[in-house]
Amino acid sequence: MSRRPLPDHPVRVALLDLLAEHGTLTSTQAAALLGQSSGLCSFHLRQLAELGLIEEAPHQGGKARPWQLRWETDGPEPSDETVSALIHVTPQEMAEIGASIRRLLFRYRDRGTRPAEAVAVTAEVRLRSGNPVG
Repeated sequence: MSRRPLPDHPVRVALLDLLAEHGTLTSTQAAALLGQSSGLCSFHLRQLAELGLIEEAPHQGGKARPWQLRWETDGPEPSDETVSALIHVTPQEMAEIGASIRRLLFRYRDRGTRPAEAVAVTAEVRLRSGNPVG
């Protein structure tokens, strides 16, 4: 697979950096972080999508369009290990769950050597209190 050249436009580079840091962003969120207009960020996000560097992130519909980095590998098709659970916990237990997940993930992130067969995996965990929607 040939590598795509990275854009040399400063706004596009900044948008890629923000997406790498935050995971997903809308043009409005990016504009606030960059001190630019939402329209300008929206234009450059669409250009990055046309270059195949980013893609629309899954969302619930509506006007806001979140974007995320588009990852490609030379290996097999990506797999998705999805876990979803509605649980009832105290605030203290929620903090303990978050700390346990961080320890588990950081164990793999911070190990000294990477196994030869290791592939990049994005782990997104969201613990949200309140009633589920939908």
